[in-house]
Amino acid sequence: MAGKKGFILCVCQGTCPSFSKMDIFGVLSDLRREKLVDYVCLHPQLCVGDGEEFLKTLLSGGETEKLYIAACDPQMQSKMYRDAFEAVGFDKTHHLALDIRNRTTEEAGAAIKELIADNP
Repeated sequence: MAGKKGFILCVCQGTCPSFSKMDIFGVLSDLRREKLVDYVCLHPQLCVGDGEEFLKTLLSGGETEKLYIAACDPQMQSKMYRDAFEAVGFDKTHHLALDIRNRTTEEAGAAIKELIADNP
């Protein structure tokens, strides 16, 4: 049986101007309704200590096979989440990162759907 596919939207505390054109709950609701992944969630700042703990808790059960994260620069995401992935044995190649800063709700939704479709 294949593992679950999860999606996290990380919004830099929700106060970063680069997310001002996006309805973050609209993006999450759209993905949830279309059932493109098994779960969606929002985190205000995955790159800080509690974000690392969140990732460890989320992934520690081993149920998530693939994790899509829409946030900041993909290379930055790889560096910032590496320790959490290694701590719980999550294969970092199963982390699909997308930079969605400075996009509208529609642009972000389309980019996320394209990422998921291209990496099923």
